[in-house]
Amino acid sequence: MNAGVLFSLPALISQGLLKATDIYSSLSAGYYGFVHVLLLFAFMALSRIKNPEQLKNQPPGEWGKIIGLDRIPEVNCLRKKLSQIVSQGKAEEFGRVLSESWITEEECLYFYVDGHVRIYFGQEATLPKKFVSRQKLCLAGTTEYWVNDETGLPIMFIIGELNERLKDAIEKHIIPALLEDTKNIVDEDFLKNNPLQPRFTLVFDREAYEPAFFAKLWNEYRVAVITYRKNVKDEWSENEFKVTETDIFGNNVGVLLCEKEVVLANHTFREIRKLSEGGHQTSVLSSHYTISTALVAKKMFARWTQENFFRYLIYDFDFDKMIEYGITRINENTLVPNPEYSKLSYDIKKLKEKKARVDARLFACVEENIDASLDTVGDIIEKQVKLKDKQADLGIQINIALKQRAEIPARVALKNMPENRRYNKLKKEGKIFMNTIKMIAYRAETALLNSIRPFYKNADKDGRQVIKDIFTADADLSPDYTNNTLTVTLHSLASPRANSVAKNLCDILNETETVFPNTNLTIIFKTLSPHFTRDWES
Repeated sequence: MNAGVLFSLPALISQGLLKATDIYSSLSAGYYGFVHVLLLFAFMALSRIKNPEQLKNQPPGEWGKIIGLDRIPEVNCLRKKLSQIVSQGKAEEFGRVLSESWITEEECLYFYVDGHVRIYFGQEATLPKKFVSRQKLCLAGTTEYWVNDETGLPIMFIIGELNERLKDAIEKHIIPALLEDTKNIVDEDFLKNNPLQPRFTLVFDREAYEPAFFAKLWNEYRVAVITYRKNVKDEWSENEFKVTETDIFGNNVGVLLCEKEVVLANHTFREIRKLSEGGHQTSVLSSHYTISTALVAKKMFARWTQENFFRYLIYDFDFDKMIEYGITRINENTLVPNPEYSKLSYDIKKLKEKKARVDARLFACVEENIDASLDTVGDIIEKQVKLKDKQADLGIQINIALKQRAEIPARVALKNMPENRRYNKLKKEGKIFMNTIKMIAYRAETALLNSIRPFYKNADKDGRQVIKDIFTADADLSPDYTNNTLTVTLHSLASPRANSVAKNLCDILNETETVFPNTNLTIIFKTLSPHFTRDWES
């Protein structure tokens, strides 16, 4: 049962799952070793078993054979093993080793950066509120800052402590990590001879928009940016736009583009605009001067692959699951936005909005009085007097609130906040470890998806579903200790097209000659179903 998930093992190993054995120490003496637990967590993620409790509904003996034992650990035992892993505090090191290897292997120099808010519904932690775009509400939570490549594959992530802005996370955490990870693929002599060539390029949305920040990234780190421009008030003539062939999500399409040079905050940038059929102009800003207009547009619009990645992991991998309970204290000298200042700012904003509505009503009333007859002038004047009184009262309230806010610092040290309102943070070591396992699992699944593209023309449409069907299918395991082989024979799937994909995938996986971890058994992949050739094969 579920032994089809062993088809993912070559991909998991190629994505660096077993590199954890070079970083983590062995677990305390027991029946289940570190590799067994590591494989179990990866196989659980790919089989959509989202937490250890769901293993209660799975046959322990069948799952045990998948990881090379006669049974899997019960829930309490598995959680104790996870605690032993977490207690070593090496999850960030594991992630750093993986990100460097992925970047080096793929020679990736375009990085997509975005934040993901994990909502907190508990009572123990006191977390600052953040705007959650998918709920369109301000809710308590923590922010994870993710770095993906152009196809949406995850590379690394950073868990914020409080309410860091995206640009602060980029400068303090992401840039230093990427500088280290790209040092083996960046040619310093080439950069020296080509002054407009960036070291690498960051792509992000308007959240980190600040022209002075973009200039700082270039001047200090030689890092270019591609992002949407904010507050665009002018429109370019539609006659200036020309049809440009651009690759959008794998499709070569003609897009109306126009490029000009623009000066913002005393810094010069490239501005590329895309004209839609309805006449809307989407403005893209870039400090990368060595790529074409079409390529800038392609890189910017590929940002949606990261949004799709977030959505997929939330629904398929239980992305926001809390892994360990408990809180840790934050440095009490850390400066955070003053809650009292923020509340007064909110009150002032609402008072100004209310006054603006009163001003509008008063203006309409004055306009009405101009053409009013003598019979109605008295009522209109009385209405104006009431509105003026209300206008004056709101003005007084606004001035009082402004004076109160002026006496309060905008930011305050945590130690100066009341104890019951002082921010802290959730424990994050377990979350980092499990996120890393899910990153590897997602990349492994994607690697298998890319493997079936040459012989499955509907791979973009339902390729992932076919891969998931293989993972959850039954299979026979036949070890041969004489020839040192382990034959995994997949049972028939639900459709001829899926069986055809599985048959061709076996040929690809067998070429890897993967050895089952902690053994000398080379895995041989087979299928029970006959091979079909239909129009789903290209």
